[in-house]
Amino acid sequence: MSASCIPHVVIVGGGFAGLWAARELATTTARVTLVDRRNHHLFQPLLYQVATAGLSAPAIATPLRHLFQRQTNITVVLGDVEAVEAANRRLRFRDGRTMQFDYLVLATGATHAYFGHEDWAQVAPGLKTLEDALGIRRRLLLAFERAEAEADPERRREWLSFVIVGGGPTGVELAGTLAEIARHTLRYDFRRIDPASARVRLVEADPRVLGSFPEALSRKAEAQLHKLGVEVLTGAPVAAIDREGVQIGKRYIRARTVLWAAGVAASPLARTLGVPLDKAGRVIVGGDLRVPAHPRIFVAGDLAALEQDGKPVPGLAPAAKQMGIYAGRAIKAE
Repeated sequence: MSASCIPHVVIVGGGFAGLWAARELATTTARVTLVDRRNHHLFQPLLYQVATAGLSAPAIATPLRHLFQRQTNITVVLGDVEAVEAANRRLRFRDGRTMQFDYLVLATGATHAYFGHEDWAQVAPGLKTLEDALGIRRRLLLAFERAEAEADPERRREWLSFVIVGGGPTGVELAGTLAEIARHTLRYDFRRIDPASARVRLVEADPRVLGSFPEALSRKAEAQLHKLGVEVLTGAPVAAIDREGVQIGKRYIRARTVLWAAGVAASPLARTLGVPLDKAGRVIVGGDLRVPAHPRIFVAGDLAALEQDGKPVPGLAPAAKQMGIYAGRAIKAE
């Protein structure tokens, strides 16, 4: 990086990719601005623990300003970026502000995808934010309370029936932890119901859970879920979801609590770049993470559609961290 001028590096997104890109730039002369809609970094791998009451929210959320208080070349800005004007090297915020950049790292992640059934979000919430996690926690604990208060045996069974749609890492973790809560954590907390009688079902459209991982790992995960008492239904695409349950083919599963972990869509910010995207809306990049025709713009984390050895790089924290480090080093080298 040239010492004759001080470039402005803007990082949009305070997740793993953005965090590690910023840290990599700590030793440079660059002026770094980290922009995020929230003022905290969220340790997403443990978000399911907050959703299932295993951890409190502050345990996995650290204020961004605190993380960078000793990194004097970085400024944290709270804001919602609406669009990237790539040709002008400018960001537009929803509140009307604009920001110029010399280099840009886009790491705004992904959100829930309901495959054209956005109405399902009202009855089958997903898990991406602290707000999601706390909402799911309330939903889960309330289900046991409603079952305790329910006199009708059939309605009680419905309250003690839980369906998690999606057999990826989040779905597997949610299902396993929920089964453990029912059979151990809450075992002696109620008088009229036996929490251990709760039925936890994990529904996956593909032939196996953890489909993006090696088959041996899928088998191991499924065996562990069975050991915990989780019913795993594979090859079972969901046709409909309502407040009473889930329709899978001709089978209707009655369940008052349905959670969504079946798909993600990239942040809509990707569409404003005007470059090729994959079917999930992610920016298609090569190994250098640069946006085609815009070499000073990098995409990292869940927003990047990147392949390694012919296989998609999974949307996991270690991969996002590595991408953030790479982007930071690439900027430093210029």
